[in-house]
Amino acid sequence: MKKAIFIAVAASATLLATAATAGTLDDVKAKGFIQCGVTTGLAGFAAPNNDGKWEGFDVDYCRAMAAAIFADADKVKYTPTTAKERFTALQSGEIDVLARNTTWTFSRDVNLGFEFIGVNYYDGQGFMVKKALGVKSALELDGARICLQSGTTTELNLADYFTANGMKYDSVLFDTADEVREAYIQDTCDVYTTDQSGLYAQRSIIADPEAHIVLPEIISKEPLGPLVRHGDNQWGDIARWTLNTMIAGEEHNISSANVDDLKANTKNPGIARILGTSGDLGEQLGLSKEFAYNILKLVGNYGESFATNLGEGTPLNISRGLNAQWNKGGILYSPPMR
Repeated sequence: MKKAIFIAVAASATLLATAATAGTLDDVKAKGFIQCGVTTGLAGFAAPNNDGKWEGFDVDYCRAMAAAIFADADKVKYTPTTAKERFTALQSGEIDVLARNTTWTFSRDVNLGFEFIGVNYYDGQGFMVKKALGVKSALELDGARICLQSGTTTELNLADYFTANGMKYDSVLFDTADEVREAYIQDTCDVYTTDQSGLYAQRSIIADPEAHIVLPEIISKEPLGPLVRHGDNQWGDIARWTLNTMIAGEEHNISSANVDDLKANTKNPGIARILGTSGDLGEQLGLSKEFAYNILKLVGNYGESFATNLGEGTPLNISRGLNAQWNKGGILYSPPMR
């Protein structure tokens, strides 16, 4: 993020630190929908389809929050935001939650007054080049022109990597991912850098995806996740346990297809607690006892969302990797729901 932008947003955070009060849930219920901040368009994560309906991995999270609160996953309105606009939109109360491939960092969590509610995608910054360039490694990029999006952690990571490896580069900055992609296609630059998931997303909508390769180097840790404003613990808890419900649902093999059968017949105490047939998890959040059931019934578990939007067989064709469950070779898991 550029220094001037960071200072301006940090100042806004100080002025708006009290914007989140203990009434977000009441406000959301009163207006009848969640206002969810998303990207301006990133294939697989959040983009309008041919009918103008938003869909994608991050969109599913927004829909899951609506399912938890309203028992209706469609009670969401979407606000597209650029990397520069997203934090101001959340601080000002224009949106209720931001679900927009945003990296959890110390300064964003502390100085900007946000609460990251978990990690929904473990990512890292990478590089994409045209095969015709003949480059096989990021260490061959000395002197390259590199296109990237301004107002992101990408700029700082890029500078650190090239300095550490004694290389030079020219950065070409744009406000939106679409602008970066078009500049890269038009040879305004040699290289496109962003989170690796974003590179796969952009490659999937380029006319000839096979003419472009994502280089093997990962140069940063990018834990992506939804966030809310500081100051409303109940709203933060609802946001956090919406994500955890999707993750725990997959771990317990609760899917949109079998959730009704499990709700009626399970003998597993853990599943019974999640689905609200025992315990009071929903009540503790100020929601229905069926909040988690509604998430898993109307949206599905984490694995279902990943497979539908990002996984192998989709245009992005991303393997689970670190985003597999902790007992399946990844690092993904929910704290116990008890």
